[in-house]
Amino acid sequence: MFFFIACENKQSDIDFTKSIDAKKIGVEEGYKIENYLSNAGKIKAELTAPYMLRYLFDTPRVVFPKTLHVNFYDSTGNVESQLFAKYGRYLEGENKVLLKDSVIAFTVKKDTLWTNELYWDQNTGKYYTDKLITLSQPGRQKVTAMGFESTQDFKDVKMFNVGKKFTGKESVIIVPDSTY
Repeated sequence: MFFFIACENKQSDIDFTKSIDAKKIGVEEGYKIENYLSNAGKIKAELTAPYMLRYLFDTPRVVFPKTLHVNFYDSTGNVESQLFAKYGRYLEGENKVLLKDSVIAFTVKKDTLWTNELYWDQNTGKYYTDKLITLSQPGRQKVTAMGFESTQDFKDVKMFNVGKKFTGKESVIIVPDSTY
């Protein structure tokens, strides 16, 4: 007596198996990220993020697709300024960070910047953008401008196209000032 046994896979079973084996080569993934930048043994910045992707091929880069927060420290080890964004991309070869979507940067002196796109140059310690920004500084009016450059401590600020009438197609986060 001979028995023949056969089985048939459904297409959904085959697709599920493929998805398990479909790891991306050259992409590292991390959760609950804590990263420190130091210079001469002193902490300069602390980055935290819930999720990170690091791409090793083509242009090496690190992407933070689900928010990031950075504390910047002064020479005495105290938090000098902070930064928040819903998205960030760090280009390893250039030491530049692109921040997008609901970007807020502020200092302990209550200088606050809101924008939807901002670059941070790690080599120079400067922020810059050619996009619409709103800047609030204690004792001054809130200013809206198209373009901005500043040190990360907001001690040297340059704004461009201040007072220009905007079309309304530009977007920026408007957050009420807590001092009102």
